[in-house]
Amino acid sequence: MARPRLHDDALRARLLEVTSRMISDDGEAAVTVRRVAAAAGTSASAVYALLGSREALVEAVSEEGFRRFAEHLAAAGQSDDPAADVRALGVAYRAFALADPHFYRVMFYRGVSPADGDPASAVDRPTFRVLHDAVARVLDGAPEERVLGAALGLWGLVHGLVSLELAGLLPGDEDARAAAFAQAGRAVAAALLSP
Repeated sequence: MARPRLHDDALRARLLEVTSRMISDDGEAAVTVRRVAAAAGTSASAVYALLGSREALVEAVSEEGFRRFAEHLAAAGQSDDPAADVRALGVAYRAFALADPHFYRVMFYRGVSPADGDPASAVDRPTFRVLHDAVARVLDGAPEERVLGAALGLWGLVHGLVSLELAGLLPGDEDARAAAFAQAGRAVAAALLSP
């Protein structure tokens, strides 16, 4: 008879949620295996068994955030209207950040360098490539430098607006903030994506 599994995917998910909140609220230095285990209602040995180390736990939180982010972006889909697809990606970006603000903060505001040590690798992530490829469709035939520049500009706009919103610095209720987001996106996209 097989031994029952003591540590399952549900516990792993709970550990990642707890760690994402801990990092978001108190910074990465606040994360210890014992503290995460206590907050998740489990033992330190469970954390080690599922994730291996404190560093692996923190990295797994970042990876989970990017996995969830990729799901949101993929749900935006691709249509016959490349400009509409770029707008849909902006909306999906904002929706992810508002739905999973702790993971969003871990992904983009970690106090340490990325695991591979190269911050420039962000433009090689599949989540950025989705935006890059959508912009390339709009700027059909444009040189790579132009596509990359426009994609980075749009990312900067969306990221900045979302960061301001998460910090409580955008005025108005949800509808007003969504309208301001859409208006700014249209204005900047028109400038960046014009021939």
